[in-house]
Amino acid sequence: MTKAPVLILGARSDIGRAIAHRFAASGHPIQLAARGTESLAADKTDLELRYRVAVTLHDFDALAVETHAGFIDALPVLPGTVVCVVGLMGEQIDNEQDVTAAITVMRSNYEGPASILSIFANRFLARGHGTIVGVSSVAGERGRAKNYVYGSAKAGFTAFLSGLRNRLAKTGVHVVTVLPGFVATQMTAGMDLPAKLTAEPSEVAEAIEKAVLKRKDVIYVRPIWRLVMLVIRNIPERIFKRLNL
Repeated sequence: MTKAPVLILGARSDIGRAIAHRFAASGHPIQLAARGTESLAADKTDLELRYRVAVTLHDFDALAVETHAGFIDALPVLPGTVVCVVGLMGEQIDNEQDVTAAITVMRSNYEGPASILSIFANRFLARGHGTIVGVSSVAGERGRAKNYVYGSAKAGFTAFLSGLRNRLAKTGVHVVTVLPGFVATQMTAGMDLPAKLTAEPSEVAEAIEKAVLKRKDVIYVRPIWRLVMLVIRNIPERIFKRLNL
């Protein structure tokens, strides 16, 4: 039986590439979407040769929201699953001092992903089935001084995915929220991350594939994050604001 294509938005990222390999290994045709897809030509060839699946490349700009409907219309086939890994952390100090930088982070982590997934939700609903996967962040569960601009955008995206899932609960369209915690990627290179809390991109990809198959709602890639965030969410504000988190 032919498997439905999996579209990856943000396919140039380390996590995006790992997701492509995971689903291609399971026999899914892959649609890779990112800005400047010429840089993904080697990935396309590798996936095709390694897994014997069809791979297509699609230019996608998350911030050009006016192009999103046309982007979907131009796909060779509507995917069975769309995974959004689009995101931008930026530097907190820059976000504090430069409102343009802050807005770019906010739009990259919330507005752009919410825009494209809203359209996919309506297309999937019209078709009668489909899976939407949004990769958000534990940073959105409570604002912290060290990354509150990024965290606020992820909080919005997490709430969006929750509401979308609730809206589509009685349909054939399912929505998965992924909260990876720390991941060893280019974006976190140079950070001193605790090994027990830090996943590899391949772990994220594996968790996503399992969540899609089992129709999970919200997943933490490493279960320990569920406990960590439970503690952080419940620290009284008068104490929390004194902490260097």
